[in-house]
Amino acid sequence: MKYLIMLYGSQHDYDAMAGRPGARPPMSPEQVAAMHAHMAAVHQELAESGELVDGQGLTAPVHARRVRLRQGTPVVTDGPYPETQEVLAGFTVVDCVSFDRATEIAARFVDPDAEGGYVDVRPVADGIDDLDG
Repeated sequence: MKYLIMLYGSQHDYDAMAGRPGARPPMSPEQVAAMHAHMAAVHQELAESGELVDGQGLTAPVHARRVRLRQGTPVVTDGPYPETQEVLAGFTVVDCVSFDRATEIAARFVDPDAEGGYVDVRPVADGIDDLDG
């Protein structure tokens, strides 16, 4: 079964990674490199175990667009959204034996230094029959 692991962040997080001062202290180049090295190592281990389907980071919310329909007409809002709002920052898709294994993998993506940090794990629907609540 495939599972989507969703990682979240805010514009503040992206600003900190870029070394810009703000609501969060700027990250040093070494801290950013360590974070990327950790993510690469987890993805490499998952690739070697045959469980990795895909994984990507997303650009900062400032580059996002939200599209809504109002009276049948698309209305586009450019990012960033309120800076405290978390948005999808990246994802990893794994194909593994159980929801428990997917959860175990997901725990490796939670930043141990970010109190209250989290990721979401959801099964990927293979078809309409998988959508029943």
